[in-house]
Amino acid sequence: MIIFIISFMLLFLTVSLTSYNSLIYKKNQVNNAFSSIDVILQKRSDLIPRLVTLAQMYMQFEQKTLTEISRLRSTVTSKNLSENSRVTLEDQISRMLIIIIVAVEAYPELKTNDHFIQLQYSLNEVEEQLSAARRFYNSAVTEYNNMVTIK
Repeated sequence: MIIFIISFMLLFLTVSLTSYNSLIYKKNQVNNAFSSIDVILQKRSDLIPRLVTLAQMYMQFEQKTLTEISRLRSTVTSKNLSENSRVTLEDQISRMLIIIIVAVEAYPELKTNDHFIQLQYSLNEVEEQLSAARRFYNSAVTEYNNMVTIK
């Protein structure tokens, strides 16, 4: 009888520790995924001033858009934001970058500028990396939420 009770306690302890460790692993995966998004957003943020500077040389009539994206970038790079505020601002930056890319169509000289083409390529690459990182983050959060719900 005592052997049965000890065996049951050991089994319970093992299952509990395994579940706890799995939960910690999933939580760390979520944190890691968010950190990777943060790194890619910083990479994009570093591209923005170069893009804005080059675009300003050509796009005299788009000053409002260029100024707004610079303002948003400055706000995002300040460290006093909550995660939700930062995500909202990053979404606004994404929308503003799309507006800039669309506006480029009206400036043939800018469209053919080698530096701008390279910046646009880099920006597209960063946006693809950001999309992949967001998918990974969403997957990690789903797995974590499923693990928490099951327990």
